[in-house]
Amino acid sequence: MFNTIKEDVRTVFEKDPAARGWFEVLTCYPGLHAIWMHRIAHYLWKKGLRWFSRFISHMNRFLTGIEIHPGANIGRRFFIDHGMGVVIGETTDIGEDCLLYQGVVLGGTSLEKKKRHPTLGNNVTVGSGAIVLGAIKIGDGARIGAGSVIIREVPPGATAIGVPGRIVGADAPDHKQDLSHGRMLDPVAEAIRFWSEQQNKLEGRIACLEKIMAGKDGN
Repeated sequence: MFNTIKEDVRTVFEKDPAARGWFEVLTCYPGLHAIWMHRIAHYLWKKGLRWFSRFISHMNRFLTGIEIHPGANIGRRFFIDHGMGVVIGETTDIGEDCLLYQGVVLGGTSLEKKKRHPTLGNNVTVGSGAIVLGAIKIGDGARIGAGSVIIREVPPGATAIGVPGRIVGADAPDHKQDLSHGRMLDPVAEAIRFWSEQQNKLEGRIACLEKIMAGKDGN
């Protein structure tokens, strides 16, 4: 258990450049406290102590502002940065080395008692305010842009943005977790830009033809 705590603290230093010291991380990071409380609740959930595990989850939300259902499966080196408003549903599965930012929702889309929440692979990054809905798979190394709503699967190494989410890039999955939102392409905006350029070219050709025709009429 002590090794797990050390690993969790090291994860904070790796994923948050604002972290300055061990004591600060241990006492001032609600995302870290939330995952620790979840591990206790999840253990009790698997032991069949459903009410007690739900109560610990409820206290977790009260203390950290992060709601994680005790039934959710979460891998190692998971980190929630600026975690207020994060919601993780009961049948969610999260791989290793994943990173979630403030306001992320991993929600369900069914009332049936079955797998109804997302599955995140390893090294997945989900930006602030993003919503991932349903029993869909977010592949290893995928990135979800801030404010996006994802309702379809995202392949490994891809970046998805927008409402509803659109794939704007698909590279080989890696371990780099960096959401450079200013450099993310918007496929709709790119399509509009392309056709705008084509229209400008056509208008230029029409103008040239009008000049030629006007010259012929003058002769």
